[in-house]
Amino acid sequence: MSIRIGIVGYGNLSRGVESAVRQNDDLELCAVFTRRDPESLKIRTQGVPVVSVNEIEGWKDKIDVLVICGGSATDLPEQTPKYASMFNVIDSFDTHAKIPQHFENVDRAAKAAGKVGIISIGWDPGMFSLLRMVSTAVLPEGKNYTFWGKGVSQGHSDAIRRIEGVVDARQYTIPVQSAVDAVRSGETPDFTARQQHLRECFVVAEEGADKARIEKEIKEMPNYFADYDTTVHFISAEELKAEHSGLPHGGFVIRSGKTGFDKENKHIIEYNLKLDSNPEFTGSVIAAYARAAYKLNSEGVCGCKTIFDIPVSYLSALSPEELRRTLL
Repeated sequence: MSIRIGIVGYGNLSRGVESAVRQNDDLELCAVFTRRDPESLKIRTQGVPVVSVNEIEGWKDKIDVLVICGGSATDLPEQTPKYASMFNVIDSFDTHAKIPQHFENVDRAAKAAGKVGIISIGWDPGMFSLLRMVSTAVLPEGKNYTFWGKGVSQGHSDAIRRIEGVVDARQYTIPVQSAVDAVRSGETPDFTARQQHLRECFVVAEEGADKARIEKEIKEMPNYFADYDTTVHFISAEELKAEHSGLPHGGFVIRSGKTGFDKENKHIIEYNLKLDSNPEFTGSVIAAYARAAYKLNSEGVCGCKTIFDIPVSYLSALSPEELRRTLL
């Protein structure tokens, strides 16, 4: 029997999830829910209905795991707790500073419904979070450093698009190379956010929009841009399509630590991702954790979970015996 997957929304991330479901034989896409007119939406998977989100409650017994693909700025804080009262859910909430509050809200709703809600799944937060935890446990004497990019941040781009007068936008996160070099050499400096990354924004504004106001709102946006050196370029829709239509990303987690009675030996742990498609890779991570959500709830588990709480074997379609024989 396949694990029945539903998707809320149909943007870049949703298409990435849809693609990932097709690559997993034990997963089946059953429905896509939208706030748009369902008749106006064409998805890639034939035979799967597109349904108004207003009808989602009627699918409670037809969906095993609901993947919520809204934006972290305004959608997920409302949607994930709401749908956790009906379904096992998973999201990619990526506003790091607000994860504890989001966890509490989802945990309350999921426990009341006897469901599992897995939040903040992707590669950061997500896989990078897991590597930071493991590396810290292995090398307790040391420091973690996370560098993102160069690449398009979907969450930051979405946050810009929410600003009045913005038609479309892409935001690139760029590591400061001198900071990367210092850490890879074994140094353990204390960086501010501004010293580690730059942010570069390409924005299409409505005709007649106040560009100075838009730029000011971007640069002063808390949790997204206020703590970084940010450059804003206003370009045409044609330029954005021609030069910034791809969604590459990546980055690396570095743990610099020491061992020995006199801390005489240095060690560097580095985990690196280079992604042609940020949403497709994120969708692939989400698909694996959707499987885990189903397994957990099938065992009677409920409440909110993060990547730290889930046994890694639950991500795989292989049996424990197959995992021990082929991958251990």
